[in-house]
Amino acid sequence: MQLTPITDQTDRNLYQQVADRMEAAIQEGTLQPGDRLPSVRKLHRQLTVSISTVLEAYRLLEDRGLIQARPQSGYYVKATALSSPPEPMPYAPPEQARQVDNSLAFQLMQAVRQPGTVQLGAAIPAMELLPLKALNRLMGQVLRDDPVLAHSYDVPPGCEPLRQAVARRLMDAGCTISPEQIVTTNGTFEGVYLSLMAVTKPGDTVAIESPTYYGLLEALESLHLNALELSTNPRDGLCLDALEAALRRQQVQACAIVSNFSNPLGSCMDDAKKQALVALMNRYDKPLIEDDIYGDLHFGPTRPKAIKAFDTEGLVLYCSSYSKTLSPGLRIGWTVPGRYQSKVEQQKWVMNQTTAIAPQLTVAAFLANGGYDRHLRHLRRLYQAQMAKMTQAICECFPPETRLTRPVGGHVLWVELPQECSAMMLHQEALERGISIAPGEIFSPSRSYKNCLRLNTSAPWSPKIEQAMVTLGQLIQAQQT
Repeated sequence: MQLTPITDQTDRNLYQQVADRMEAAIQEGTLQPGDRLPSVRKLHRQLTVSISTVLEAYRLLEDRGLIQARPQSGYYVKATALSSPPEPMPYAPPEQARQVDNSLAFQLMQAVRQPGTVQLGAAIPAMELLPLKALNRLMGQVLRDDPVLAHSYDVPPGCEPLRQAVARRLMDAGCTISPEQIVTTNGTFEGVYLSLMAVTKPGDTVAIESPTYYGLLEALESLHLNALELSTNPRDGLCLDALEAALRRQQVQACAIVSNFSNPLGSCMDDAKKQALVALMNRYDKPLIEDDIYGDLHFGPTRPKAIKAFDTEGLVLYCSSYSKTLSPGLRIGWTVPGRYQSKVEQQKWVMNQTTAIAPQLTVAAFLANGGYDRHLRHLRRLYQAQMAKMTQAICECFPPETRLTRPVGGHVLWVELPQECSAMMLHQEALERGISIAPGEIFSPSRSYKNCLRLNTSAPWSPKIEQAMVTLGQLIQAQQT
């Protein structure tokens, strides 16, 4: 098989391009089950990419369940390799701002707290994959070493050792931030909420991705803000043309997005688009609230940059946390609010005065011991493999018309079922069988995406999850009869 060189090598995920090209050859039948793939050195010469890039691409294809390595022989197409479903098309939401009523999401999340439920709905990390023993040990050490400080108030902007550690970590996201520019929060959500309070007033309209994280909709509803849904591509995020049109019509006061491996689509803007987004917000002098909670969970060799990395005017209010990578219960997050820092600090003090200092010191100690990067490498490998297995299960169990996103980070998949299917009905029937999913309607203020759902892929694959996927497939097929 002769392949032409890859000429565009500016993409940060070059290995992804190689993997996608090889996957296309398998899907199109150029490479048949059992065929031997080109050797690493041959593909390196044909595509004019590095050997390490080819190896990373082949590893990704293994995780997708498409190829297998044979000792001293090479890589072969698996006999059971299945074609990946096509990706969903960008949705064209109603071009009008609307009040938010997302009480449905709260009701649904309450319903899935039943013991024994297979949790495929809530986008929570798998607790067994988090470094809980190390964190517990460090918490005990913090309480022994600083028994008074650990129980003291910690006024905004927050614990200095943690802010110093976060500032160092943000360099990986392309940001040069001083500890003084960081405000600690109780998770990412509080950072987003405080940022919305700082840049809007009741009745204002905020531009959002469509679909978007339902927690953002709950925040908009609580603050009496309107939402303007904008078309969003499952691969590279928000449509900037739609955003510019809304800004030109003076429809929006701010924009709020999940920048890297978004929830629920898993989309990720490239650097050029992030830079163009910042330039657009600067041109209209409007703030952008960036939720980057999944940025550290990239499957590629390099962490994607934050939108904040391109901020020159202080208009980007950056929010993130360690809830998805270390501990959701410690509630350690932060925001870098730029020109709105004094407002955010004041609102933080009014809302709850402080973030508990013992958890802040614990996370700071964990970051200082050098184990975080090692933990992330392990976590990312597991999440990538688990997402591939979930994708394979959808191929095997769901209708052939199903569409599916292909994230290169995070731990959520967005699934588009055939048009006649109801994700809300599927949610209700699945819950009766001990399985939770997140129906698409809760991710849209216009209650769109009635035939879509989000699946969490963080939990280690197990017979219980495998059976749950079979059951979901049967319930979906029953809707079609």
